Amino acid sequence: MRSPDGPDLQRRLGTFDTVTIGLGSMVGAGIFVALAPAAAAAGSGLLIALAVAAVVAFCNAMSSARLAARYPESGGTYVYGRERLGPFWGHTAGWSFVVGKTASCAAMALTVGYYVWPEYAKAVAVASVVALTALGYAGIQKSALLTRVIVALVLAVLAMVVVVVLGFGDVDSSRLVPDGTGLGVLQAAGLLFFAFAGYARIATLGEEVRDPEKTIPRAVPLALGIALVGYAAVAVAVLAQLGSAGLAAADAPLSEAVRAAGFPALVPVVGVGAAIGALGALLALLLGVSRTTLAMARDRHLPHLLAAVHPRHRTPYRAELAVGIAVALLAAVVDVRSAIGFSSFGVLLYYAIANASALTLDAGRVLPAIGLVGCLVLAATLPVTAVLAGTAVVLVGMLTYLAGGRRRHGV
Repeated sequence: MRSPDGPDLQRRLGTFDTVTIGLGSMVGAGIFVALAPAAAAAGSGLLIALAVAAVVAFCNAMSSARLAARYPESGGTYVYGRERLGPFWGHTAGWSFVVGKTASCAAMALTVGYYVWPEYAKAVAVASVVALTALGYAGIQKSALLTRVIVALVLAVLAMVVVVVLGFGDVDSSRLVPDGTGLGVLQAAGLLFFAFAGYARIATLGEEVRDPEKTIPRAVPLALGIALVGYAAVAVAVLAQLGSAGLAAADAPLSEAVRAAGFPALVPVVGVGAAIGALGALLALLLGVSRTTLAMARDRHLPHLLAAVHPRHRTPYRAELAVGIAVALLAAVVDVRSAIGFSSFGVLLYYAIANASALTLDAGRVLPAIGLVGCLVLAATLPVTAVLAGTAVVLVGMLTYLAGGRRRHGV
């Protein structure tokens, strides 16, 4: 493994904080917004789609954990692809991650806005991005501490939803019987993958984790397992209460499920939980995207001035500021649901490259092979607009890299 170009980041994170940052990305806005479009695609086959997404996510998680332990520096699959497959695929992974997760950040910020102040959702979204960018600028340990509090609050709200709906609601187990088509289930799985992808934050923070060879392989599956248990419980409760048609039509499905169960007074509590969860996810995502930006800037695939590390806070402050500005601008113009499909496409391609990289390691090729095929299939079955837009943006990144290579060689 080569040394990064520039000063190293400070290793401050132990297992608990590392797991918490991963959970902060997963147990956030995804579970509050992704269930409705997934139900529209798969009907009551939503639970099968959730299982498919979880299998692919698990394979990706194990590939990422092995690679992150071997290459414990900022950048995640950008670094793995570069080291195992070559600079072109590393660049493609990094580009896919940055553009896909920038869209995710915008979706998270807009979720905050719609739950806190719907009439001024975009203004609240931009303000949220500015505030969390400033927090990341101040240092990773402060961000990890806040994420710990947010994760605890969101898990408590999700547990409340499950208990209220299953304990007191008008649930019907027949609503859980799968229907829909295989294509619809695969499309829903691709959309639900949006809510699972947070464990990548653990890998992209590899340069800031203590004892990464042990901490990262332990933290990634642990964070994923906790998120999966929570997601399954919430999906069962909401689907049994609302049915697939009601769930697909709901703008705020968890709030609708609590209201339908006879507890309208708890709807504001769910709204606060959604906003807090989105803030937690946005915080962790901003950290991850800025670290990948740092790694690409070190290799001069992005402007090298973004590779600077703050002399006192030891954070990639210029990358954080650049990412924050880009997300704030995007949040001012995009729609939250359309951002999910685009983000899923970019992130699935990113993990396809991670699994391909893991296939080049000495042992354990079954899970990377499943993950690679799964990522490509789910990406291809996303809504057509997401596939076309994602393909176009990724091709721009590829062509930009190739053009830069010709310039470097004087062609």
